Amino acid sequence: MRVTLALALLVAFVDGAGAEEDWYPSKYGAEDTLGAINELSPEGVLRAVTLVKTGKTYALGVETGRETPAYGERSFELFAVASGDGTGASLGANRGTFNDDWMLTWLGIGTQIDGLGHFGIDHVYYNGNKVQDFWSPGGLKKFATHELPPIVTRGVLLDIAALRGVERLPGGTAIGKREIQSAAEKQKLTIGPGDVVILNTGWQTLATLDPETFLATEPGLDASGARYLASLGVVAVGSDTWGLDVLPNPDPAQVFPAHQILLAKHGVYILENIRTEELVADGVGEFLFVLGQPRFVGAVQMVINPVAIR
Repeated sequence: MRVTLALALLVAFVDGAGAEEDWYPSKYGAEDTLGAINELSPEGVLRAVTLVKTGKTYALGVETGRETPAYGERSFELFAVASGDGTGASLGANRGTFNDDWMLTWLGIGTQIDGLGHFGIDHVYYNGNKVQDFWSPGGLKKFATHELPPIVTRGVLLDIAALRGVERLPGGTAIGKREIQSAAEKQKLTIGPGDVVILNTGWQTLATLDPETFLATEPGLDASGARYLASLGVVAVGSDTWGLDVLPNPDPAQVFPAHQILLAKHGVYILENIRTEELVADGVGEFLFVLGQPRFVGAVQMVINPVAIR
């Protein structure tokens, strides 16, 4: 009995997101800074292109503005600047006029990609890098999102809401290994190395209907779901929620453990606030996924608008 209990406790400890098991160096090498992006290849791009049958495109990014619900203190401000306030002198004999704009914004707002420098375990990040090794107030010296190559690969949409027979999962609904496997089986989909997996929970509809509830809780990945997807070699995991992790977590002692498992331990990128409703309406389960993020030097995260093509 004592042996059984001890083994159970050991398994529970090793299985935790912040446990002290060996999670670095990375399988991609002790100096690697790209993580699961190493799973991408020209051959994978060519395979993904064969999924395009109709040429229809889908913008997966939400519109981002001053009213966009955002985690914590994050905010967005955009200012349009008219040349001479719209009444000044024009330029040259051709009488050219122009408008410009500038932004004051957090880059982790709206639809976004979390880079590998975003979330760690006790100040240690992907591949065992300590924060002081790569962080500076002027931007990251390693893991910055401007260093990421384009992500062009097969996208997979798992409709977890449909699996449960609802349009929107309740807040706090955990999505684990079992739910992922069941959804994939129901949709006759397989998940493999290099894929981008996106979860539909229906939660994004609350962003405009009830922003307070949208941010207070959410359905999302639990540790088993994150660990399972990472084991399949996926490049990124996204959802139509603001934080991917289930909130509150089934284990109240854990805070964003899926972030730690995916980003820190496996180098798998996180995509948040993905628009899934059009893909769901068209019954799309797999598609060509295309992302070329803005290359703002030193950024931890980045506002994005990925594109699905079917």
